[in-house]
Amino acid sequence: MLTGDYIILAFATCLGIYMAANIGANDLANAMGTSVGSGALTMRRAVLAAVIFDFAGAVLAGGRVTNTIRKGIIDPMLLVGAPEKLMVGMFAALLAAAIWVHIATVFALPVSTTHSIVGAVVGFGVVAVGFSAVSWGKVAAVAASWVVSPLAGAAIAALIYYLISRKILAAEDPYREAQHYTPLLVFLTFSVLILSIVFKGLKNLHLNLTFLQALAVAVPLSAALGFVGRVVISRLGHEGCRWIRGSSGHERAECYFGYLQIMTACYVAFAHGANDVANAVGPMAAIFSVARTHSVVMKVEVPLWMLAVGGLFVGAGLLAFGAKVMETIGKKITEITPVRGFSAEFGAATTILICSRMGLPVSTTHVLVGAVIGVGVMRGMGFIDLRVVKNILYSWFITVPFTTVLCMIFYMILIRLF
Repeated sequence: MLTGDYIILAFATCLGIYMAANIGANDLANAMGTSVGSGALTMRRAVLAAVIFDFAGAVLAGGRVTNTIRKGIIDPMLLVGAPEKLMVGMFAALLAAAIWVHIATVFALPVSTTHSIVGAVVGFGVVAVGFSAVSWGKVAAVAASWVVSPLAGAAIAALIYYLISRKILAAEDPYREAQHYTPLLVFLTFSVLILSIVFKGLKNLHLNLTFLQALAVAVPLSAALGFVGRVVISRLGHEGCRWIRGSSGHERAECYFGYLQIMTACYVAFAHGANDVANAVGPMAAIFSVARTHSVVMKVEVPLWMLAVGGLFVGAGLLAFGAKVMETIGKKITEITPVRGFSAEFGAATTILICSRMGLPVSTTHVLVGAVIGVGVMRGMGFIDLRVVKNILYSWFITVPFTTVLCMIFYMILIRLF
């Protein structure tokens, strides 16, 4: 490679690291926000768990092959004769998306990094190839997910919270009922998590299991784990629950859900690493490919070291800047307890699983925020800070147009420099 190519790769690496840190500060913070808000995890333990499981998801289950153009928004073959345009476009897209996520994090607003990249790619495509080159149907599907994702998450989380409140919290002895339902709760939790990992988190392993085959694996394994979970949680006891403030039956019941909430939070972090680290390293891998081969390919191999670096700096971003978004998710929208936090996270995981199987485009961030709002609505509108919700919704609708315009500006500047 020429000296100029090495300079390009160095800049691409720095930009990918910057994007990864912003993803950690915003996206990954969502996964742990409710656990911190309910008190089930301290900030330090939440960051440690998130870093471990996100890194594991990126390295063990992260997508090793990524689309050259995210989500098929543009056909890469339109740029076969001009690979330098693709490289500059990926630079501009990464920079525009990273800056937007950084701004959102500063204002403690949870936004979708996937949508940020999609909006940026639209801007690059319009300038580099033309308005007609953009797959507007794909863009419309992304826009539709702004409505589908939060509403689906809110509905399922609200239903779960309603059932738990009626069957357990409203019982004469909530603690005894929690113990009684623990095997079922653990069974349902692991069923959803295992199915989600098989269908969404382990795509690169090409398991090719049908839904019935996946159920045949998940159901007996989850049933066994359900009874093991009851024994483990019973032995841990409510005395180890730092997040409860008293010893009443209601508060001791919250203890059980704190343990379940930690499990779901770790799953969300793992799934995030498996799927969303590609938002940082995918465009970076495309830049590396063009710089090395001076050609455009449909698919780009993502090196393991790139996934590892992405996972590492996602965790670093969470550690350095994630507190604000965690506070928004865990405290500012509505008050979170372990029961509410579990309902929101389990509802979000279930929603993502269902929508993924139906082929509906969803944002993990949007689903989780919608789930938190849905739990809050079940308590009454007076328990939701509508000002915070309004600001979050504004940031969602701004994401795609903002990154589109910003990427167009960056592309026009960078193409002249290169």
